[in-house]
Amino acid sequence: MDKPAAAPAVWQLRLPYLSLVLFLATIAALVWLTRSYDEENQRTTLISDVLWMEQNMRFHLDRNAAQLAQIGPELLAEGERQPSTDASLRQLLRAESGLARIIWLNAEGRIQGAVPPLSDAHLIGESRGSVPSDSMFRLGRAIGRPVYGPAYEVAGGDYHFEVHVPLYAEGAFTGAAVGVYSLQSLVVRELPWWFSERYRVAVEDADGREIAAKSKVGPLSSAHEYRMAFDPPGHGLSMHITAYRGETRWIPVLLIASLVLLSGIIVWSVWQLRRQLARRQAAEQALLKESAFRQAMEDSLLTGLRARDLNGRITYVNPAFCRMVGYTAAELVGRTPPMPYWDPEHAERTQELHEMIMAGGTPLEGIEVRLRRKDGQRLDALVFEAPLIDSQGAHSGWMGSVLDITEQKRAQELARQQEERLQATSRLITMGEMASTLAHELNQPLAAIASYNSGCINRLESGREIDRAELREVHARLGRQAQRAGEIIRRVHDFVRRSEPKRIPVDINAIIRDAVELIEADARKRRMRVSTELAARLPEIDADPVMIEQIIVNLVRNGMDAMRDNPPARRTVHILTRQEDDLLVVRVADLGCGIPPDTARRLFEPFFTTKQEGMGMGLNICRSIAELHRGRLGFEPNPEGGTIFILSLPVEPA
Repeated sequence: MDKPAAAPAVWQLRLPYLSLVLFLATIAALVWLTRSYDEENQRTTLISDVLWMEQNMRFHLDRNAAQLAQIGPELLAEGERQPSTDASLRQLLRAESGLARIIWLNAEGRIQGAVPPLSDAHLIGESRGSVPSDSMFRLGRAIGRPVYGPAYEVAGGDYHFEVHVPLYAEGAFTGAAVGVYSLQSLVVRELPWWFSERYRVAVEDADGREIAAKSKVGPLSSAHEYRMAFDPPGHGLSMHITAYRGETRWIPVLLIASLVLLSGIIVWSVWQLRRQLARRQAAEQALLKESAFRQAMEDSLLTGLRARDLNGRITYVNPAFCRMVGYTAAELVGRTPPMPYWDPEHAERTQELHEMIMAGGTPLEGIEVRLRRKDGQRLDALVFEAPLIDSQGAHSGWMGSVLDITEQKRAQELARQQEERLQATSRLITMGEMASTLAHELNQPLAAIASYNSGCINRLESGREIDRAELREVHARLGRQAQRAGEIIRRVHDFVRRSEPKRIPVDINAIIRDAVELIEADARKRRMRVSTELAARLPEIDADPVMIEQIIVNLVRNGMDAMRDNPPARRTVHILTRQEDDLLVVRVADLGCGIPPDTARRLFEPFFTTKQEGMGMGLNICRSIAELHRGRLGFEPNPEGGTIFILSLPVEPA
């Protein structure tokens, strides 16, 4: 017997849930790392772009300062400016350079000229802010390098700052070229378009006020921003770079959403799977219990069960079938016809039955077959076969129930023999009751024979001439009397002899005539009459003539017993035959006192009798004989008084 499987450890039960938690944690970490990487990547890009912007702007300012230093001596030169100098001024004052004005000063710091020219309105407007001071001029002359001044507000809300570039000629300080930058123009014009699309650039003073910006539209809240000192020009100025919220990056969003959705689906699937597993485990437990219960039922059955596929191969046998035929399940499962338990003496018949079953199963009453056990003993079995339908509704084979009816058949045979003995005994009893009458019947022909014989002897001893014709007539009478005595003995012998039941085509009217002749002497002794009304041209039926004659004799004698106390005019038993549909009907009517209701209920019970000397088996035997011939025996009241017994026998189809 297989050992039950050990219960799984606790960690084995919790391992799937731990794995799920670890998986979800990994997904969350991956999403966080992806987002962090994206944020860091954007931050790095911002810093890289800002550094590029810072270098580009510094390069731009340095280049402008170098160009101012280059054309400064030409601006301070006496006389009319050269066309090339004007071209250089126009080049410096282009919109992309950020320069709003170029001023040149002499060695004493006085203004020598400006492009565009200066006016009082400009000076007044600029005086509101931080007008270039002598300190910047002197600082530039002292260090010999460009010096940037602080930002100051000018008319129109713009902010300017200046760069003082000292000028030298043959090693001597000759003056300074001053470039006036517009912060707004510098921020707007200098930055390329792609930088402006990504970032908003604003210049703030030392107090944090925004004094110039690339765009008037501020960016939406963004975590990506950068502040750096605006040096040059310095003096507390700073640049605030804020990244615009860019277009939605759908690939990362979809990736993250897919991961989150997948995680949710996995969690839901695992939960559903857990419910399904719980239900499946419950179903498996129920199935195991049901299977064990059914297996116990099959093992405890006394009926043999056998399953076969459509080819006749055995697929299953239960223990009862194995005990019945003496073979184990391992020896039978997988076998194909001929089977080892078939009786060799009936192999052809068994093969025919097998093919018939494979073609359409067995009739409702089953099929009897002779089998042989493994030890050689024979057994009679009753087989019921029905189609085996699988779960898809398809016919997959045959399921058979096999009953061992050996003992049943033996009991039936014994009962049949007992029934025959009982029937023979009943006939002997009947003959015993009729013995005196039969003896009287036999005495008559025997006395006549003796008389004729004595007459013949006397005639021979008289010595007279013998008339041959007269002697022939006497001997003829002797023969008829001897034949009559022999016929009486034959009928009695046929009636009381015990023989095997036989079915032969018989004429029911002839059987009734023989029965009437057999009982006629008893009827005369009792002063009874037996009348017949036999229908002509009745079909023959398959029956045992002795058994049918026994029924008629018993019914007629019972009728005569019932009329024992009747006056002589009402002592007639009437026998009538008719064909009604597929039945031959024999009616035996008497004019007796009838059958009381209490007696009628028990009339056919064995050993029940209303006669003091009776056995109570006559009518029971008669009904058994009728049922053996697939007929029936009943009774009904006679309208003229008494009882009518009705024997119905089926007419076999031609």
